[in-house]
Amino acid sequence: MTDILIVEDEPAIMESLEFILKRCGWTVGLARDGEAALEAAYRDRPRMMLLDIMIPRRNGLDVLREMRADEALRDTSVLMLTARCQPYDRQAAENLRADGFITKPYANTEIVAAVRRVLEPAPPLPA
Repeated sequence: MTDILIVEDEPAIMESLEFILKRCGWTVGLARDGEAALEAAYRDRPRMMLLDIMIPRRNGLDVLREMRADEALRDTSVLMLTARCQPYDRQAAENLRADGFITKPYANTEIVAAVRRVLEPAPPLPA
């Protein structure tokens, strides 16, 4: 099982994210467009997805919409990435139950912290 599927059409950003996340010990899959993202999600069942909004062949919001509508993928955690700071994008992602929203440019530590928050949640406090 893949820990994180990175969906990003900019090669330099994809390579950077892959390097950072692998260095932290996570297994990483890659997709460059929305169709490839859905194919990889069904095939590899990642624990989470880093999903850029502006990607070819189905934008990230369309991918997230399909995932949330499909029983097999609806519980996959998704962190949205975008270079656009439009309130509509953030609201649409929240309405589709995205697990977080990261605006480019971002610090590497921000990415790692967001992924850890999703993949390694703090244990519940004792009662």
